[in-house]
Amino acid sequence: METPSETIFNEMLDIAVSIWNEYDNTYGYVDEKVNRIRGIENIQDNAMVFFRMFDWENQFKFKSQASQSVLEYIQRNH
Repeated sequence: METPSETIFNEMLDIAVSIWNEYDNTYGYVDEKVNRIRGIENIQDNAMVFFRMFDWENQFKFKSQASQSVLEYIQRNH
């Protein structure tokens, strides 16, 4: 388990929030998910929650928005 830099952690959080915000929030589902992930601290490999919470299609989208540093972090911790 590897704790990422704050930069990588925040980038992964921002990507996850961006993907969630593409969904319909009529019943507050998006707000619930975003509020939950915003409460995650940068400890050990907690940042991987931001990636693992998605299905394979959204993981692909996540990776397509990620910097090389984030991609390398995911590779090392997946």
